[in-house]
Amino acid sequence: MKKIQIAISLSIISSFAILSCTQKIPEEQKVQKVCISDSMQKMISLDTAKISNINDELSLSGEVSFDENKVIKVYPISSGQVLEVKVTIGDKVEKGQILAVLKSADIAGNYSDLKSAGSDLAIAKREFDNAKSLYEKGISSERELTIAKENYQKALSANEKLNDLIKINGGGHTQSNGLFYITAPTSGYVVEKNMNAGAYIRNDNSNSLFTISNLNNVWVWANVFEADILKVKEGYDAKITTLAYPDKVFQAKIEKVSEVLDPQNKVMRVRMNVPNDHLQLKPEMFTNVIITNKESVKAVSIPSEAVLFDNSKMFVVIYHEKCNLEIREVALLKAVGSTTYIKSGLKEGDVVISKNQILLYRALLEK
Repeated sequence: MKKIQIAISLSIISSFAILSCTQKIPEEQKVQKVCISDSMQKMISLDTAKISNINDELSLSGEVSFDENKVIKVYPISSGQVLEVKVTIGDKVEKGQILAVLKSADIAGNYSDLKSAGSDLAIAKREFDNAKSLYEKGISSERELTIAKENYQKALSANEKLNDLIKINGGGHTQSNGLFYITAPTSGYVVEKNMNAGAYIRNDNSNSLFTISNLNNVWVWANVFEADILKVKEGYDAKITTLAYPDKVFQAKIEKVSEVLDPQNKVMRVRMNVPNDHLQLKPEMFTNVIITNKESVKAVSIPSEAVLFDNSKMFVVIYHEKCNLEIREVALLKAVGSTTYIKSGLKEGDVVISKNQILLYRALLEK
């Protein structure tokens, strides 16, 4: 009997031991979830995957040039010797400001002729008045009045012709002593000077004396290789940077695409009109131009900083809820600037963590 009781006791103890073991296993194997705490919530950023046009970027070399629509060239209109040059390259000038002073025999001759023409006009006017008075009194004939009137008209025309000539040659900026003042036809900056004091200027000279340009707007020309011609069109956005201002980005659009290639460089040139209010862009300055175009192809896009690279693969951390996070492998289509286009692994509407997600990624891997 005692043996039976002992056996029963051992059986009960064994059962309790087994039951005890089966109850402890779930506690030992229980998995801890990775949750986003309130403090972590402030450290992360959430972005939603969306369908958007695929942007493409093309990097080009270029240079700054004058806006040719705002460039004025000053040519000589009278021969003479340069007595004084009052400006130099880079100077800002206002419309009407004197740029240089010439001593011109042509101007002196014009004023001498004008003085003689004035005397002839006065004599012809006096003779006409006398003939008119005598005709009205019946003393002279109509023929004499007509001749006097014709002589007066000829003298008046000669005087007006010389006055017009002087106006063409500088108008109020000439003097009877033969001095001729070259003035600025517009406000702007002197960007070219081809004269010095003491030089002799001929009015048939094909070279300009000064070039004045308004630099508040400049042109940037960029070179496009033949293989990239289809990647640029009028209206595409352009971001322009220079060595002088590496952190400054000048925004512009392509406004002109050349229809011919440069015969020497075999490149097509495109032009952008760039505001230059602070005069940072200077003619002949080299630039780097990034052209951005929007293709008709669409794809899922997310911020580039949301993508993690690990073990030669790309991953993102998907956010479902604060305690429901997921690591998902993705295949990339292309990355342009701050945007990455996804080939597979994401769909529109998926929410990804794009800031400090590496901390959550590691915690999920260790889970």
